[in-house]
Amino acid sequence: MGIAVEFNPDLALRDISEYNDGTRKMEECVPDSLEEGKVYEFLKSEQRNYWLEGEVPLLKTEGNQRLSLPIASIQILEATHYYEAGTVFTKGKYRVVKVLDKNEAYFNSYQVMK
Repeated sequence: MGIAVEFNPDLALRDISEYNDGTRKMEECVPDSLEEGKVYEFLKSEQRNYWLEGEVPLLKTEGNQRLSLPIASIQILEATHYYEAGTVFTKGKYRVVKVLDKNEAYFNSYQVMK
C-alpha cells in the first residue's frame, strides 16, 4: 500500500460551461474572464503537488489528459490537501500573471520566455 500523490507542472481546470450546467463547482473551472493580478481559488480531486516558486501554465481540460494550450501564466499561492466523504482533494489560490493570446508562445517547456 502506498500514498498516491500526483505532481502537476501546470494547473488544468474545466471550462466554465461545466459550472453553468451544474456538473462542477466554480473553483474547478476557469472563470469567464481572467484578469491579470487577480487571485482566484481552485479545487482538484486527489492529492496534488504544485510548484509554488514561479509561474506555471493555466490550461483547460476536458478530462483524460486532453489539455488546451496555455491560456494564462499563473503563480500558485497556496495548495492545501483535505479529506472529505472518502475522497482526497487539493484546494488553493492562484494569481494570474499574464493572460495569453490564443497560440501565444510564452513558455519554453516550463520556463517563462521573457
